[in-house]
Amino acid sequence: MTKQELRKKYKDLRAALTQDERDERSLEIANQALSMDIWNHDYYHIFLPIDRLREIDTQYLLSILGGKDKNVIISKSNFQENTLSHFLLTDNTKIVVNEYGIPEPEDGIEIPASKLDVVFIPLLAYDEQGNRIGYGKGFYDRFLAQCKPDVIKIGLSYFEPEEHLIDINTQDIGINRCISPKKIYSF
Repeated sequence: MTKQELRKKYKDLRAALTQDERDERSLEIANQALSMDIWNHDYYHIFLPIDRLREIDTQYLLSILGGKDKNVIISKSNFQENTLSHFLLTDNTKIVVNEYGIPEPEDGIEIPASKLDVVFIPLLAYDEQGNRIGYGKGFYDRFLAQCKPDVIKIGLSYFEPEEHLIDINTQDIGINRCISPKKIYSF
C-alpha cells in the first residue's frame, strides 16, 4: 500500500471506533507504558490529541507523568514553516485550540528539542521495523531531527503494526518503540 492508502485505511479504522472504544484503548496504552523502562528521565514530550481526528487520548499518560513529577513538554505549530516550538506544561499554561483543531500552549517557557529525553509520537500507521506514517506534513520528522541522537521515540497506536514495510523517504524518522493497547513493540 502507498502512504496515501495507509493514511486513508487508518483514518477509516479510527473513525469506526466508538468513543468508549477509543477511551478504553487510550487507557490500555497508558497502562502498557507503565511497564516500560522509560521513567528515569527528566524531559518528556507529549502531544495533545486532535479530537476531530480521533487521536489517542493522552490525558492518561499526562496523569502518569504528573504523578511521577516529570517535566512535560508540549508543542505549538508554525504552519508557515511546518515546524514545532516546544513549551513546558505548567499549571499556568493556557491551552488554546488553533484553526486546525490542535490544542497547543498559547506561550510559556520554551524548551529546546535537544533537551528532550522521551518523545511520545502520534501516528496513523507503523510497520514491524519502526517506520511510521503521520499526516504527511513532516512536522515530527523535522522535530525529531533536532532531538539528541539517543532520544527515545515512542509511537502510540490504537492498532497493531503493518506486516509489510512502509515505503519511507530519506527524511522520514522512525520510532524506537510503539505502544498499542495489546503490546509494546521494540524496533
